[in-house]
Amino acid sequence: MAIRTSLLMSVRRFAAGIDVSEQEVRLVVLSQRLRASGPARIEYLAAVPLAASAMAGVEIVDRGAVTRALREAFADLPRACAAGALHCAMALPASAISMSSLPLARFAAPGEASATGGSVSPGLEAAVLSEAERVTGIERHALAVDWFVDASPCRAGSIAIATAGRQYLEARIECAAAAGVSLSAIDGEPHAALRAMRYAAALELEPHEPYAAIWIGADGVYGWRIAEASVDGEMHYPAPEHTDLADALRDLAECGPIGCVLLGGELGLLDGVGFSVADFGDVLGCSVLPFECASLGDCASPLSAELLREPACAVAFGLALRGVME
Repeated sequence: MAIRTSLLMSVRRFAAGIDVSEQEVRLVVLSQRLRASGPARIEYLAAVPLAASAMAGVEIVDRGAVTRALREAFADLPRACAAGALHCAMALPASAISMSSLPLARFAAPGEASATGGSVSPGLEAAVLSEAERVTGIERHALAVDWFVDASPCRAGSIAIATAGRQYLEARIECAAAAGVSLSAIDGEPHAALRAMRYAAALELEPHEPYAAIWIGADGVYGWRIAEASVDGEMHYPAPEHTDLADALRDLAECGPIGCVLLGGELGLLDGVGFSVADFGDVLGCSVLPFECASLGDCASPLSAELLREPACAVAFGLALRGVME
């Protein structure tokens, strides 16, 4: 058995995505053959309910409850997944993350074009941290900051900066560690969900078909229009510029035609804004395809049919996908 397990780990990469929501802890484990381009394989799915008092928005109020739920979610993990290094990622709610940007041209070394790969000045890190402090109003020692060159069409040539309170990351890292889980990455919920839905679109939609990816979470509804493998429009509701969700969706549709809507997240939250799944298709004038793990790859063993068809698994799936694709 040890030889078989060692051989399996040498040809497949395993990764876990952990989504701690206000309702439950969701776990998705994927695997991918090394140096292969085929779809990922779904190894394991689990969901463990959380008491209503365990979470309060982005805050983990009852760390013991979250730790116990994490232990239970991982309790039946197949031996092949648990062996060796399992890349594990967890998400932060969007409301815990502040996004801002700086023009990349400001940091090009003299005579170099930074947007095309030239050298970047040593002052970049200091400028990014100053911008993070300005946006959040929090001193840099209490912040976790990440940044990257934004290649999206609408913000090309800028540095995107993601900032979160360090205590939010530390709380999740500590809960995971207490459950025997070592985190290798923390991502934002909307970005993880978008990664999952783009992966689903690549498998389920016609090539080059423009589509919208919509994710419903506790922080609201997030939407992106994707065309030619690039995000060329996005929206968030509630937001001051939108009178209602339909108005936000129409604003997204102004970016261009949409052939299909991929819909993920906690669909039950739509009741709070007086919207339904069918309304997305009516407003955008296209078909609606709920996100389902069941259609995204083979399963290594019999898994819960309910979880395989649960749109709320999009975040955990996107987190695991990050691990197997890196």
